[in-house]
Amino acid sequence: MSDSEDMTEFASIVERIERGEVPIKNIERELICPICKELFTHPLILPCQHSICHKCVRELLMLNHEDSFDAGSECSLPGSPRSRVPSPSMERLDRLVRSGGSRGSISSPGWRRGSVTPRITTIPCPGCQHDIDLGERGISMLFRNFTLESIVERYRQAARAAVAIMCNICKPPQQQEATKSCMDCKASYCNECFKLHHPWGTPKAQHEYVGPTTNFRPKVLMCPEHEMEKVNMYCEVCRRPVCHLCKLGGSHANHKVTSMSSAYKILKEKLAKSIHYLISKEDQVRTQITEIEQLISQTEENGQLAERKANEHFERLFETLQERKSEMLRSIEQSRNRRLDQLKTQVEEYQGMLENSGLVGYAQEVLKETDQSCFVQTAKQLHIRIQKATETLRTFHPSADPCFDEFVLDTSREETLIKEMCFGGAFGFLFSDKCGFSTERLILNKRCDTVESVAGMPFLLAAERVQTGSYIGIDYIIGDTGISQGRHYWAFKVEPYSYMVKVGVASDSKLLEWFHNPRGTSSPRYDHDSGHDSGSEDTCYELSQPFTLITVGMGKLFIPKVSSSSSVSTANASSGDPGNRVLPMPQRLGVCLDYDACRVYFYDADTMRCLYERQVDCSGTMYPAFGLMGSGKVQLEEFITAKRLTF
Repeated sequence: MSDSEDMTEFASIVERIERGEVPIKNIERELICPICKELFTHPLILPCQHSICHKCVRELLMLNHEDSFDAGSECSLPGSPRSRVPSPSMERLDRLVRSGGSRGSISSPGWRRGSVTPRITTIPCPGCQHDIDLGERGISMLFRNFTLESIVERYRQAARAAVAIMCNICKPPQQQEATKSCMDCKASYCNECFKLHHPWGTPKAQHEYVGPTTNFRPKVLMCPEHEMEKVNMYCEVCRRPVCHLCKLGGSHANHKVTSMSSAYKILKEKLAKSIHYLISKEDQVRTQITEIEQLISQTEENGQLAERKANEHFERLFETLQERKSEMLRSIEQSRNRRLDQLKTQVEEYQGMLENSGLVGYAQEVLKETDQSCFVQTAKQLHIRIQKATETLRTFHPSADPCFDEFVLDTSREETLIKEMCFGGAFGFLFSDKCGFSTERLILNKRCDTVESVAGMPFLLAAERVQTGSYIGIDYIIGDTGISQGRHYWAFKVEPYSYMVKVGVASDSKLLEWFHNPRGTSSPRYDHDSGHDSGSEDTCYELSQPFTLITVGMGKLFIPKVSSSSSVSTANASSGDPGNRVLPMPQRLGVCLDYDACRVYFYDADTMRCLYERQVDCSGTMYPAFGLMGSGKVQLEEFITAKRLTF
């Protein structure tokens, strides 16, 4: 498309907006400050290109200033099964340290360089979650977003529905509606007053005028670093307007800059093309909206169905438990009644011995019988009775055991199984920002299910120190839940643009070693890892170690090279062919850790095809582990169920 065609297309888009085909009320959500949730008031552009109200930036600075003095605790790794990583360490204090150790107060009209109050210049952007360092000049280094301010003003006027802007020159009761506003005079005029105060042939006739407005802005943008200089260039590195002094000897001296007219043309063309593309895809968007609405309906129905089925399973489980409870309590009751009957019978027998104590007297009288035949006749039966009583006294045994040890119920195994019960072996966790997390190079979203590594200035500065045969250290992040038994599966997505990401599992002892012995740069041969060998083709796995990681990046997945003694298998590659060790990166990856079998499996999460498996030392608590170097992004899937998971 030629330049003239592009501009014609752009003009047609503007006409559509003016004709009301794209109602201005539909853009209201673009005009809402993410902090105060109201229409922007004097919006400022942050270095990340997001806008925030001036007052909201000040409030964020004040909030960070107050929070920065709160202390925390040190990071630790729990050893209990599926235990959560302890809550906050020294995050806020770390934010204070990263904001700079210089002295001063929050940048404001009353700021004094000699102040002894710690100066906080770092704020979190509510749009992208990046930490924004405003530097020495604070708020004053930010550009005011005049374009957004003008759009907000036009929106306010449209929302007021024909509330007229009156001429500032006419006096009531003859005051007329304004038809023009002069940006130089910062006043609104009706036609007659404008002709009167801006006559032809005078300097005022050259003033810039627009439609009626109450929002007057400077005619040109001034450089925030050099207040008397106009911005006339655009820094492509920092993506912001700069003046010629910034380029000559300021902070943009070594940056690539272009003329403002060139930047204007390029950005306007890009914006026009993007708008044209969106408008041309309206039918497709409507179709996709319909599909999404259907998915919402299906999600609601399937969610309710899953809820009902889960309730049914638990009801059956409760019924089974109730049945077993009734049976076992009945067995205990029957045994108790039987034993009580036996003991009561024995008591009766012994009670009878007491009641028949006359037997002894009777026997003594029988002994007085002198007639031998008469004595034998009587004494024979008497002797049997006395012998039984004597034997009972000599060998006393209770007729029943009062101990119920055989009825003690051990439910520890069942309790563990119930606690570990989940949907199809799925393992739910979030990223932990409490143990070893690098706040300077890694960015977590609010839900802690997405981590992003940005190859920014720290990465470039570290690169200057790299020597031949070394690479920059990897930033690790782990899951907030550990595993000490059972079989667990989780899935995630690695963005295709990611430079290098290591994914897998690691024990608590190995993680502590990684976190507490950081290295700015490290040799590929320093520590045997399980991912891409970074040029060291002879690096391979030992038989068993307390971690297993594979490497993905640049749209590829690298199968680790293994030693001949290793218990490792892969579905696609033989370790002897390096070419077969490089696979296309799946859209989603799955990891399954069988803790009891000491094995870890890596899957294509969409097809559930096993890509790689190996033995791993599970002597400690194991954690999902991720390492990022350069630009990269990992997003956890929401509670994935591996229905087709096989071993």
